[in-house]
Amino acid sequence: MASKKVNNITVSPGHPLPLGATLVPGGCRLSLFSRHATAVWLQLYESPRDDEPGEEIALDPALNRTGDIWHIQLNGDCSRLLYLWRVDGPDEPSQGHRFDQHSPLLDPCARAVAGEYRWESRQDPASGGKRQRRFRNLPPKCLAPGNDFDWGGIHRPHIPLEDSVIYELHVRGFTRHPSSGVKNPGTFPGLIEKIGYLKELGITAVELLPVHEFNENEMILRNPLTGEKLRNYWGYSPVLFYAPKSGYAAGEALEGAPVREFKAMVKAFHEARIEVILDVVFNHTAEGNASGPTLNFRGLDNAIYYILDDKDRSIYLNYSGCGNTLNCNHPVVRGFIRNCLRYWVTEMKVDGFRFDLASILGRDRDGKMLVNPPLVESIAEDPILRHVKIIAEAWDAGGAYQVGSFPGKRWSEWNGKYRDDVRRFWRSEPFSRNALASRITGSSDIYVSSGKLPANSINFITSHDGFTLNDLVSYVEKHNEANGEGNRDGDNNNLSPNFGVEGPSADPVVEGLRQRLIRSFLATLFLSQGVPMILSGDEGRRTQQGNNNAYCQDNEISWLDWGRLEENRDLVEFTRRLIAFRKAHPVFRRKSFFSGLDHDNDGRADIEWYESSGHAVRWNISRPVLAAFLNGTMAETGNHEEDTDFYLMFNSGRESRRFVLPRPPGGALWGRVLDTALEGDSSMLATETKAKPLEDQAGYELAGHACGLLIALKN
Repeated sequence: MASKKVNNITVSPGHPLPLGATLVPGGCRLSLFSRHATAVWLQLYESPRDDEPGEEIALDPALNRTGDIWHIQLNGDCSRLLYLWRVDGPDEPSQGHRFDQHSPLLDPCARAVAGEYRWESRQDPASGGKRQRRFRNLPPKCLAPGNDFDWGGIHRPHIPLEDSVIYELHVRGFTRHPSSGVKNPGTFPGLIEKIGYLKELGITAVELLPVHEFNENEMILRNPLTGEKLRNYWGYSPVLFYAPKSGYAAGEALEGAPVREFKAMVKAFHEARIEVILDVVFNHTAEGNASGPTLNFRGLDNAIYYILDDKDRSIYLNYSGCGNTLNCNHPVVRGFIRNCLRYWVTEMKVDGFRFDLASILGRDRDGKMLVNPPLVESIAEDPILRHVKIIAEAWDAGGAYQVGSFPGKRWSEWNGKYRDDVRRFWRSEPFSRNALASRITGSSDIYVSSGKLPANSINFITSHDGFTLNDLVSYVEKHNEANGEGNRDGDNNNLSPNFGVEGPSADPVVEGLRQRLIRSFLATLFLSQGVPMILSGDEGRRTQQGNNNAYCQDNEISWLDWGRLEENRDLVEFTRRLIAFRKAHPVFRRKSFFSGLDHDNDGRADIEWYESSGHAVRWNISRPVLAAFLNGTMAETGNHEEDTDFYLMFNSGRESRRFVLPRPPGGALWGRVLDTALEGDSSMLATETKAKPLEDQAGYELAGHACGLLIALKN
């Protein structure tokens, strides 16, 4: 291509790699993948609000195409470059092709966007007005942000997984409520202002709900209770995988604020020695099924990016429950995902990823499950990603459930069995203590056969998807009427008690039992082997008013009310002490599973199970009580420091139980550290140094719905 003028910019052929827009001295290189395109145009815009481009440049296949990559270089001032692509090719849905030369397309590798998502009804000119199209996509415009951020020598914390405490939060919801008191609520800078709180609580990693660019205004439903238009709040409907959400920036997107502010947030977290884990959605896109919008992937190479029905390739196979499924194990898509992850690690400095519906990463181009999925293996073994945390939500909407069997020893998993079995025990379901014993010891029953370790289990009681912890003890039924789907959405199996009252209660007895059970859930979580994950606000009884699927509630249903944290400061302090206690005692952070053997010949195994009577547990009998002796010697834990011994007690029944206590080794005496039936400072001691020997060394009375922990005090 001979150089020519486009306003004040000249163009030349450019270079095929890297994909996306890359600022170079004197200009910008742009490149785009499309194997089946027959024509490509680059559109340049004056403003993010413009519907039509100021200039459009046709790429010459002879000069601007290398293999399947279309490329061009703009020479001149590109500091405020705004661009989209337009692509033509076969419109043959039955063959998997859905090219539309009239639709402007976002660059899949764009690092940032400016503007809003809008729609315009129109007729397709090529049909002579006979075929009516529902809408035309008017997307935001792509940017080419610079890479001049000063990291100031701050390094990643590199916290071992077994020492991690994960806090799942929503960037917008964490500070959007007026009670947050931050300068820029609902933004990356707003989150920075709350790092001190998270550090004081003892959090080592934040797991951020999706921060990739998504269209929060894509929904057509309204709240039938208020009439307000619902919004995509969670963000599990990705449009661009490289771009931080522009709506989470306080500054102007056109000035590069989303990228700059995200980096500043990561830097601030790292200064506080807190890691940043991203919830990533590489299983589907916002383009949905055949009636969805054409945003980028569909208009660039639909047959490559999506899993399609083999007999009729106009049909999208839907293993995500969201209309389409990314063709993750196609070599092109596999490379796209891996390069995207590398970008977030190298340029944005994140510390790990939680993969939404990760079982889809293991499906082949026909949707079948692979034994050794290339993408799953390449993520685990990639030299750039080798030391970041990788966490799988090991199931999908197509029926795959791989908790305990997700391929690869390096992959940790959201342990859905932990959530369900712990909930069942505290509801006092028959024989539930058997499963509880497995869950609190790291779930060796589901992990040891695959060579995994306790830290491969990400333990949680609640997450963004479902009830909050407060609602878990306050509602039996979901209350999702505000979602506009007739309360049909959301899980019907919540395994949740309400103590006889649905929703808030003024009865002090009911409230007392709910507070006790919340403490018992938290104690179970932080005293279990594996990695604990707590949902944002659970430490202060955040409520969603019984909504267990608040994906569309960008309002006070979802936002964290900081006033509730103040009202429940005793529970916040209880949680802080629990986390600190866990960190102080390696016996709760074992690197290997319990064996039930005596490794140092002191007459006590690394773990011993007891009935409340003091006899060995009879697993074939259903009882609501369970106790365990935890041996803290270095030889038994496999850790590099000595710990003390503990006695852990659970009582999910209504009535109190007297637990007969075994004698602690070496003439030590039992002292109480934790009793969730107690209130205030007594429920969890600030440090074990405040523990006093029990007056009765032979037994301990533990109330119903309570958890207790005793420590062996040396004489």
